[in-house]
Amino acid sequence: MQVLQYLINGISIGAVYAIIALGYTMVYGIAKMLNFAHGDVIMVGAYISFGVTNYLGLPAIVSIVAAMAVCTVLGIVIEALAYKPLRGTSNLAVLITAIGVSYFLQNAAQLIWGSAAKTFTSIVTFKPFSFADGNLVITGEVVITVAASVLIMIALTFFTGQTRMGKAMRAVSEDRDAAQLMGINVNQTISMTFAIGSALAAIAGVLLCSTVPTLMPTTGSMPGIRAFTAAVIGGIGSIPGAMLGGILLGIIETFSKKYISTEFSDAIVFAVLILILLVRPAGLMGKQVQEKV
Repeated sequence: MQVLQYLINGISIGAVYAIIALGYTMVYGIAKMLNFAHGDVIMVGAYISFGVTNYLGLPAIVSIVAAMAVCTVLGIVIEALAYKPLRGTSNLAVLITAIGVSYFLQNAAQLIWGSAAKTFTSIVTFKPFSFADGNLVITGEVVITVAASVLIMIALTFFTGQTRMGKAMRAVSEDRDAAQLMGINVNQTISMTFAIGSALAAIAGVLLCSTVPTLMPTTGSMPGIRAFTAAVIGGIGSIPGAMLGGILLGIIETFSKKYISTEFSDAIVFAVLILILLVRPAGLMGKQVQEKV
């Protein structure tokens, strides 16, 4: 029964990683860039939700909507000011800029909210479910987090496959120049991708802090790195792959902390990543693309 409890806990944290990884995979799949500031957008979303509930006294649902709105605008602004001018330049320039944006957001958060840790009040109010005389407990946070990740994956799959904007995103992903020749507004499509990814980051930030109720300017850094690892494991650019990678990563992390070592859990996660990439370089659900020279 204890093993089952650890499995549920791993799926819960993995579902948060999956939501973050979906944001990574959306941006990489469309814009072909790694937005390492994504983890800090998670932190901003969590702080916005914290401020709306604790300073303004508004309901949790309002705080989530506010966090999504602010992070959506933030994502569009970051893309327009930091990344758009660098299109056509080297990937190294974009990567360095993303790291710079990450540090800027962390320091801005520290100036606004301070460096001291804050206690985040969970958005989930219903009682946990208890089974087997209390030996197995499924908290409300677990239910909400897993349900949210599954619904978001389904919604994104439908959006990219069935809607006009989603098809435009897929076209830009395949060939940006050809998509532009066919009348697709590439700039608008990429901006929409950042908007969606940042909105997902806000949701992930609220759910993450509901599960681990400590909020700091560096809150999103390590989860962001782990979620990027999850996206690579699943196959970055693949929406189902991001979901699968996040769940697997959460389970591996939870069991390695319990049965092997808390200190070496990150090393174990990255060792698994290396092994998977040795077998499947494109990830578990990624597509192997052969480039003609």
